[in-house]
Amino acid sequence: MLSFLKLGGSLITNKDRPHTAHRKILARLAAEIFQACQQEQGHGLVIGHGSGSFGHVAGKKHNTRAGVQTRQDWIGFVEVWRQARDLNELVMEALDKAGLPVIAFPPSALVTATDGQLASWDTAPLEAALKAGLIPVINGDVIFDTQRGGTILSTEELFVHLLPLLHPSRILLAGLEAGVWQDFPKREHLIPEITPLTFNQMTSSIQGSAAVDVTGGMYEKVLSMLSLLKMEPDLKILIFSALNSQVLFQALCGANPGTLIQNQSLGGQNDL
Repeated sequence: MLSFLKLGGSLITNKDRPHTAHRKILARLAAEIFQACQQEQGHGLVIGHGSGSFGHVAGKKHNTRAGVQTRQDWIGFVEVWRQARDLNELVMEALDKAGLPVIAFPPSALVTATDGQLASWDTAPLEAALKAGLIPVINGDVIFDTQRGGTILSTEELFVHLLPLLHPSRILLAGLEAGVWQDFPKREHLIPEITPLTFNQMTSSIQGSAAVDVTGGMYEKVLSMLSLLKMEPDLKILIFSALNSQVLFQALCGANPGTLIQNQSLGGQNDL
């Protein structure tokens, strides 16, 4: 059994303050991942993380996702890369200190895109790492693009490419929000489950992220995750908050806090 886990930028950084990581939260999350790996031995894991206030602010400033052409654009490209790398090093340090056998696969050095879409990625080393019992770590990053010059790809977009190659049973998206809210930004009614059949009934309620996010907010995230169910019908995707202690551990061990996205409803008709 294999799971993909994303540590969202909103969770591990202060997205409203540039270049600010939540180091204590990172350390706790790493400890919970280690605890889950000890309990669920034999289960594979790929970890990804967002860029939060390290990459998204610089990416918005330079409009890097739209393309990189001028000298100034390329200087901005390097700035986004540097900040994404800075956060990745902090994440890797926290995971390593927790005792996890992690190894980084930086997308900027391995992935190419064409007009904003992932075009090539030699995933053989990553797959070899999984077979060896290691935990590959990827992150949202700048990418060289054959048409745009350069762009940015999110962790979710990288997961989409890996999905048909690795066939995970679950994708866990750990962020700051408790899940998908029916009434964002009031946050009074959490949607416990979303299926393709119920999604159209709630699209008017799902809004984009309130903080700066150059790769899309909650609506785009849900839409992207629903498209994955066509590729892997038995896939389960969980959007949840890991801000409170032990929630990430419980999710890694099979619990479903937050909003579960899947093809078949477990509880029948959702109360919308």
